[in-house]
Amino acid sequence: METQRQKKINALLQQEITSLLQGAIRTQGVKNLVLSVSKVAITVDLSLAKVYLSVFPAKKAKETLEGIKGNKTVLKHDLAKRLRNDLRKVPDLAFYLDDSLEYIDAIEDSLKRKNNPLK
Repeated sequence: METQRQKKINALLQQEITSLLQGAIRTQGVKNLVLSVSKVAITVDLSLAKVYLSVFPAKKAKETLEGIKGNKTVLKHDLAKRLRNDLRKVPDLAFYLDDSLEYIDAIEDSLKRKNNPLK
């Protein structure tokens, strides 16, 4: 169960990481890419934050995730500068793809087909 402190840190990290990533996308001039942080889950000891990213279009998701993982140290440094008054130590960041939208689309497609598994 998440403590109140974890919830606050999760929300703060989600907001700041989203801002940093979207700012990086704008400055690099990337077009036709929507990137959002769908969830952040920090461990009990506040040492690791799992960051779940939602990328549209989905065909660019793996490429985008690899680029973000490659620049993880720069992102953590920028995050530390922004949060220096809020957190003593910025947790390590682990990035994952949030494929829940694709999963929902697959379920909807299977329900619309003639061989609906529920009928």
